[in-house]
Amino acid sequence: MSRRLAEEPLPACYAMVHPGLEDIAADEITRDLGAEVKKTSRGIVAFRCSELGPDVLKLRTVEDVFLLGWGTEDLTHRPSVDLEHICNWTRKAAWDQLLRIHHAIHTKPKGKPTYRLITQMDGPHGYRRMDAGAAMAQGLEGVFPASWKSGNENAAVEVWLTIRGPQAVCGLRLSDRSMRHRGYKREHVPASLRPSVAAAMVRLAGTGPGMKVLDPLCGAGTILAEQVELARQRGAGEICIWGGDVEREALRAAAANLRKFQPGLLQQWDARQLPLADSCVDRIISNPPFGRQLGDPAEIAALYRKMIAEMDRVLKPDGRVVLVVEDARPLLDAVHYAGWQPQKQYRIRILGLPAFISVWRKR
Repeated sequence: MSRRLAEEPLPACYAMVHPGLEDIAADEITRDLGAEVKKTSRGIVAFRCSELGPDVLKLRTVEDVFLLGWGTEDLTHRPSVDLEHICNWTRKAAWDQLLRIHHAIHTKPKGKPTYRLITQMDGPHGYRRMDAGAAMAQGLEGVFPASWKSGNENAAVEVWLTIRGPQAVCGLRLSDRSMRHRGYKREHVPASLRPSVAAAMVRLAGTGPGMKVLDPLCGAGTILAEQVELARQRGAGEICIWGGDVEREALRAAAANLRKFQPGLLQQWDARQLPLADSCVDRIISNPPFGRQLGDPAEIAALYRKMIAEMDRVLKPDGRVVLVVEDARPLLDAVHYAGWQPQKQYRIRILGLPAFISVWRKR
């Protein structure tokens, strides 16, 4: 980074996070990035770095990372007041500095650069999303050179305004689509996990060097890929990943996505009857089918009971299990029979459905 940038007080950053996973993302930002988390709110983690460079783009439990232009928790829902504030706060933000940092991390585009303005708004307000976007655009007048053109897709620079109830945050996007859509994930299956959710589950598993990690319902292989990537980032040595699924189409997708990760085992099987020895794996991380994927609640209970019993059989004593499910009741009933000890729980939403991630330890 240039001397001029190093001499300037660095702006704050914020990350967009899958709601419910703020604490896990804050832990990654603190532990792996070495940044100081200043504040968390629903779906957002604000932080400061002593240095700003490409490492900020290596975060895996977040969806996007931004340089903070401005933020507030004092929107009034009175249109004239809020829209005037949005315009004024945007006008006063240090966009020149934010753009210099952006260009220091990303190669400045050749030719005529493009920019894009994005507005998101949740909750009731006395004005429309497009009204808020227009107020932001008015505040940005003169920020971008006249030679820059407004673009829709793949713009060189994006400014986002996110409004949730009385809270609003506006910033310059540092990340791009590759942060939330990993390069390895070329094949997809229905109900496949978002990579950031899979990365959060992997961190909760606490895997160490030499361990065997199993996903008995691996789908497209997202969890296993995130496990290997986390081990690589931490320099934690080799992690052996095993996966399988009852669906051939899912296994084809997993094989394509995991090709560069070289899984120790990838095989078609029924999670209720695994072709594995007793006490052979250290960690199990998985995304079992949700209720609407199966339809009948009784079918879910029966599946979970047999699935958990089989997981318990192949899991080593003191091993850990991380699962994400929609309905807690059949899982809790199944875990009760296995005798696992609860460790942590996180309530989230997946594909618009309420769900929760739970962490268990085998006695």
